[in-house]
Amino acid sequence: MRILIVDGNSILNRAFYGIKVLNSSKGFPTNAVTGFMNIFLKEQELLAPDCTAVAFDLPEKTFRHLKCDYYKANRHGMPDELAMQLPKVKELLSNLGIKIVELSGYEADDVLGSVSKLFSDSGNEAYVLTGDRDSFQLISDRVTVRFSSMRETLSYDRDKFFEAYGVEPLQLIDVKALMGDSSDNIPGVAGIGEKTALTLIKKFGSVENLYENLEHADLSAGVKSKLINGRDSAFESKWLATIVRDAPIPEKIEDYLPGQRDEQAASKLLTELECFKLIDRLGLKRSANVGAEKSSEPRKELSVRELGRDDLKEIAKSESCFILDDDIEIVSGDFIYTSSDKELILDYLSDGCPKTAFSAKGAYKLCFENGRELGGLKFICDLAGYLLNSQASDYTISNLCAANSVAYNEDSPHPGAHALPKLRDVLKKGVEDAGMASLLYDIEQPLCEVLASMEVLGVRVDSDGIRSFGDGLKADISELEERIYLQAGREFNISSPKQLGEVLFDELGLPKGKKNHRGYSTSAEVLEELLPIHPIIQDILDYRTLTKLLSTYVDGLLAEVCPDGRVRSEFKQTETRTGRISSSNPNMQNIPVRKELGRNMRKFFIAAEGKTLLDADYSQIELRVLASMSGDKNMQEAFLSGADIHTRTASQVFGLPEEFVDSDMRRAAKAVNFGIIYGIGAFSLSKDINCSVADADRYIKNYLGTYPMIDEFMKKTVESAEKTGYVTTLFGRRRYIPELKASNRNLKAFGRRAAMNAPIQGTAADIIKIAMIRVYRRLKEENLDAKLILQVHDELIVETSEECKEAAAKALSEEMQQAVKMAVPLTAEVGSGKSWYDAKG
Repeated sequence: MRILIVDGNSILNRAFYGIKVLNSSKGFPTNAVTGFMNIFLKEQELLAPDCTAVAFDLPEKTFRHLKCDYYKANRHGMPDELAMQLPKVKELLSNLGIKIVELSGYEADDVLGSVSKLFSDSGNEAYVLTGDRDSFQLISDRVTVRFSSMRETLSYDRDKFFEAYGVEPLQLIDVKALMGDSSDNIPGVAGIGEKTALTLIKKFGSVENLYENLEHADLSAGVKSKLINGRDSAFESKWLATIVRDAPIPEKIEDYLPGQRDEQAASKLLTELECFKLIDRLGLKRSANVGAEKSSEPRKELSVRELGRDDLKEIAKSESCFILDDDIEIVSGDFIYTSSDKELILDYLSDGCPKTAFSAKGAYKLCFENGRELGGLKFICDLAGYLLNSQASDYTISNLCAANSVAYNEDSPHPGAHALPKLRDVLKKGVEDAGMASLLYDIEQPLCEVLASMEVLGVRVDSDGIRSFGDGLKADISELEERIYLQAGREFNISSPKQLGEVLFDELGLPKGKKNHRGYSTSAEVLEELLPIHPIIQDILDYRTLTKLLSTYVDGLLAEVCPDGRVRSEFKQTETRTGRISSSNPNMQNIPVRKELGRNMRKFFIAAEGKTLLDADYSQIELRVLASMSGDKNMQEAFLSGADIHTRTASQVFGLPEEFVDSDMRRAAKAVNFGIIYGIGAFSLSKDINCSVADADRYIKNYLGTYPMIDEFMKKTVESAEKTGYVTTLFGRRRYIPELKASNRNLKAFGRRAAMNAPIQGTAADIIKIAMIRVYRRLKEENLDAKLILQVHDELIVETSEECKEAAAKALSEEMQQAVKMAVPLTAEVGSGKSWYDAKG
């Protein structure tokens, strides 16, 4: 038999600190629950154990604390956000029939040791899942430790452990006895570090043997003196570091077999936490009464019938609701009408009768593809759900029902249709109560039509040009490989961080950072610091850039080309917290444009035959939004005068006339201008512009002195967010920021930066959406042979016939610049060309 024994507290901590803050819509933290279960289920799938046990510490003193009061005395208490989730994890495990083992007076480590010994002594296999290296001492022929780090989980048997440390697993106790362990406050021997401790134990085998032979040992006087003075501490440290293997655990193998699962209770708990993906992953059914306990209204049972042509007239008499996938479900009166007849579906969609859609983009696309227009649409549920909680991972009807206390019976053949009218009513009230009705009806819902149109139209690409560009990249990559191999003195896998680290730091002897179990870090940040030291570094950075371009933006883009030579991105309205539009297949927001090589990718997005592309990009929209929302007169005056904002800022920050501002000063001012929006600190700014922290701090202070209302605006925004839990854009969009309530200092700092940035970035997102709607409608109203086909960040691209080019350019410019009136004007110059590259200019 095989058992998986989980170090509950250790894995829970890994999950809590390894996953960004996740909260339910009610504000309950769920990142530890989600992360723990993801790690746990992955191990279950990988190992397929017959038995499973999870060990947890109890909040009381153990036998170690009673003997040595200093043991773990430096440990801080569990953060509130984690402590809240601990009982939920235990409850869920119990509901799933997983054995939980907690022993009064013992630590979870002792449970791991005792259970693993029970199984290994009886000829069975034991796998210990932990994030604590202390458990390595448990490794034996039948016990394997699965060590979980923030990035991956590695398996350690005896051979793997010896390869990594050069000693046997049990000798880890002796190593720790000498070197101590600051995390557990185990003192060890003063002055003896890991390297010396390992050397001593490799030579003498144990602490006992070391001290028995210490008098005649061939050691330096300094080491010998430290060992003599630290003798008592060494033996006490070994006692503290030794995991007990005979703790009073349940003694029968059968005690650890899976128990009866209470799937209804597990589903109910996960639904309350809004961990819907875990429900699916665990194969649980959502309860028929999810949310119903909070509703006093009886649930109306609806009859199901096949949609007929005569039914369309009856449906048109009142507002209906629909769900459209491959077929359609229409809820009207006491009936759910279903059909897969495309013509009937189109007739319903294009009728002007009032209707609610759960999700509308598919309906818009179906109509566009068949020469129709969607009519009578009043409300879109998934967009309303997104506005009410932009932190959710997805917006399925079952998830929104659970989050909004609407009954959803998964056992019904049409659960979504039954729930939709009630869900619509609840979401409509929620949006109105939150002051976001105008945001939904005037921005998000009209935008859905625009995005559907863009997806149907797509943009033409030059496939041959992309292939040729890719061939050039391959040649350059090959040349770089040869240069790198020549400088390294051998061939190796350049894309392997481990092999690259060995070449750079072991073989070439470059200055290295801290080494972990995966080897030396070869991140871009580390390599950039080594640029002045060796020419191989630039070649490696260039190699990474080119291979990324080739795989993602050449091969990846070619894979998305449709038979008509166009690519059709999926534009997503409900993915980002800030309200920004995202896209995929291909991701247009990620086309690399910072370097000329990446900007060349724009050459392959081209106009159709007889057409041209128009491109307009908002200039410094976020700074203009900041100037308007903060009310800072100095920044507003700079924009109103038409001055270059970065030169003006540099002039005021450095105390020089504008004509004396050089490129470095302007670059520093630009970094401060944009950095302030993201709550940049002196340390980060100093790295961005390569100056001292003191200089960076002075630049920031001078900046805030120049634009005092910005500082006040940022502070008030954070203060308001700390009270309400959210910030709002100029148009009322809310972003909830649970990180502000975190006890962890770094998370709270992130929350403050997010609170400063979200109103600015979110307002800019709202403005580009308004501009898209206005441009789309203007081109349509003027009956121009011109269509909006792309949106990339603050940039809009229109494909137009040559005859309509001038009128379309005028419409694009005017509608973008007049999208909203603020204290400073919006500017967007229009360029044109046969490719996106040419139009961008």
